[in-house]
Amino acid sequence: MALQGKKLINDPNDVVTEFIEGLVETYPGLQYLDGFPQIKVVLRADVVRGAYDKVAVISGGGSGHEPTHAGFVGPGMLTAAVSGDVFTSPPVDSILAAIRAVTGPMGCLLIVKNYTGDRLNFGLAAEQAKSEGYKMEMVIVGDDCALPPPRGIAGRRGLAGTILVHKVAGAAADAGLSLAEVAAEAKHASEVVGTMGVALSVCTLPGQVTSDRLGPKQMELGLGIHGEPGVAVVELQPIDVVVEHVLKQILSQETQYLPITRGSNVVLLINGLGATPIMELMIAARKAVPELQLEYGIAVDRVYTGTLMTSLDMAGFSITIMRSDENILQRLDAPTKAPAWPVGSEGNRPPAKIPVPVPPSPSGKDDEILTEPQELSKQGCILEAAIEAGAKEIINIKDNLNEWDSKVGDGDCGTTMYRGATTILEDMKKRYPMNDAAGTINEIGSTVRRVMGGTSGILYDILCKAAYASLKQNTSIGANEWADALEASVAAVSKYGGASAGYRTMLDALIPACTVLKQSLKAGDDPVTAFIASSEAASAGAESTKQMQAKAGRSSYIAPDLVASVPDPGAVAAAAWYRAAAHAVKSKLHASDS
Repeated sequence: MALQGKKLINDPNDVVTEFIEGLVETYPGLQYLDGFPQIKVVLRADVVRGAYDKVAVISGGGSGHEPTHAGFVGPGMLTAAVSGDVFTSPPVDSILAAIRAVTGPMGCLLIVKNYTGDRLNFGLAAEQAKSEGYKMEMVIVGDDCALPPPRGIAGRRGLAGTILVHKVAGAAADAGLSLAEVAAEAKHASEVVGTMGVALSVCTLPGQVTSDRLGPKQMELGLGIHGEPGVAVVELQPIDVVVEHVLKQILSQETQYLPITRGSNVVLLINGLGATPIMELMIAARKAVPELQLEYGIAVDRVYTGTLMTSLDMAGFSITIMRSDENILQRLDAPTKAPAWPVGSEGNRPPAKIPVPVPPSPSGKDDEILTEPQELSKQGCILEAAIEAGAKEIINIKDNLNEWDSKVGDGDCGTTMYRGATTILEDMKKRYPMNDAAGTINEIGSTVRRVMGGTSGILYDILCKAAYASLKQNTSIGANEWADALEASVAAVSKYGGASAGYRTMLDALIPACTVLKQSLKAGDDPVTAFIASSEAASAGAESTKQMQAKAGRSSYIAPDLVASVPDPGAVAAAAWYRAAAHAVKSKLHASDS
């Protein structure tokens, strides 16, 4: 069943004029003609009517493709942009108003996407302007590579490649070239650019119902920017497969849409169609660049990635390839103040990756400990047993932690802790100097920092680093030194994480454990008895988080009634490894005594 599309708008009939008002409020270098609602024209604020001493470059078309076209108005790009209603070509009078507002003695170039309505309206406006004495030229851009070569008069559709033509023409005009020269450069650019789009959803027009043309596991290849059906509907594929297909189609030697062969240089544009996260666009760019270089033998001179020509809220992207030469690169690199042009993409590209800095070399003693097989001391064996037991317990409760975290957080606590635990088990056999308690705790911190990530990773790293700093001050390490190290760890996590007792965090397990451990040892209890008692306090503390209102972490953003009766996963995890370690120490000592 089709549903009404949800939009952050007022009256659907006012979306274009209200967009223009907001755009001009945001960018002081832009103005609009006072002709709403019939005339919707954005123009440069620094251009004086009739006195502009360079070629005016005007483009436009139906709205719904923002930031195209108005977002590309500015010095070095478009002089004005004419907007029609959503997906509707602007009327002749609007185009004429733009021409009259910005065209001086150097004349005006119209850049038009290849759609019948745009060609007719811009063409008629150009003829009328000529009759009024204006020098006029028009370049039509048809860069669509998805469809077979057209047999009729419609031709290839104009897509995101038009933006690159805007930039080439705008820079040429800004350099002072004549109308004929600017038009020639724009025409050349339009002949060496190709685009193909892919969509995961169909766009929803303001005030209209959402189309259900595409199923949840389908995608559409080769559709236009007005939501019109594409070449084919196929099953959803990984982005790498999609990029390979799109590049193959654009560079097809059968259609020969582009004069690009092995050894050519190109500019690459990855364009979001409106509802595609920048993460996904960058993943597409990451695949497209080496694919062009390695599979096609094509040098990529520039890469532009962003949401530049949309189809309202369509989820999807398009890839544009333009054959580049020294002149085109010069035009693309020329400065512009057009607000939507991607910044920071000009110039030669340095290597994409560089080596990770190597940490300072360890001392000779540490290096010997880490590389030579260890014969563990009694304390080393006990420490090994405790670490192994704690890590295995985390592995065992991974799914429970994820389940609890899905109710009170982002659902990955178990996965994150599991990643740390499994790596600790791997690293302890080859990296941890078990006979050096302080050094081992420091290495555990390095492990979790490397693989856990997120808040949990950094908090456990802080915990380990604080314990390491406390332990390394001692020549011999016993129960009291371990208690002091735990106390230092709790203090450090509280200091940098901002939480304390009752905040519904891992500290609600570790603070009671630390308190009971210190008290038991001070009372003269056996260290193992004190460790076991403190582990029971940790478990009780974790259980008590069910009745706590979260004051830290992602749970603090969730309504209290939704977290009630669910323990804090971080506290449960801390109590679990602590308890497992305590019982492993007890078992190890009893085994050695018997």
